[in-house]
Amino acid sequence: MSTDRGAPARTRLSRDARRRQLLEVAWRLVRGEGADALSLGRLAEQAGVTKPLVYDHFETRNGLLIALYREYDARQNRSMDAALEASEATLAAKAAVIASTYLDCVLQQGREIPGVSAALAASSELEKVKREYEAGWMEKCRAALAPFAGAGGIRASGLWGMLGAAEALSRAAATGGLPPAEARDELARTIIAMVDERPGA
Repeated sequence: MSTDRGAPARTRLSRDARRRQLLEVAWRLVRGEGADALSLGRLAEQAGVTKPLVYDHFETRNGLLIALYREYDARQNRSMDAALEASEATLAAKAAVIASTYLDCVLQQGREIPGVSAALAASSELEKVKREYEAGWMEKCRAALAPFAGAGGIRASGLWGMLGAAEALSRAAATGGLPPAEARDELARTIIAMVDERPGA
């Protein structure tokens, strides 16, 4: 009985490990070719697996995009929660944490997350998912900043303005339009200006 000693042994991954592998390949695809090039068939080809296996994990391209955005959001939340807990109880410290964790997560993901975000905005289903995650981020910011606000609290319009500034400044930093440190500082200043401080806070 002969054996092919030159053929590498194929490793069967657990479902979670396979999903992790597929997401890593998907991020590489978006980084190299843009979100428009991302399809389940292309992902299967790049990952060296069958199309049915990829469809079993994500079902549709929208499902894959949502999984990518969900992973990014979870990473951002973990980073922000840990940094907020460790920071001083001052407005400047909380604003710096919000600014730095937002910018750092975008910069870590590079050009991929703007492409995924743009793809999410392409349909009402995906836009709804994106808005739900944005609402969660703004609520987290509201809770962190509320102790430094006046009787009127944090206005919803201010939170939306803060989100818009965060998106614009992080995009500028990711594309080389602004030095990251300058973008972080400007976002922190924007957050501080948005909060109506109590006298003596």
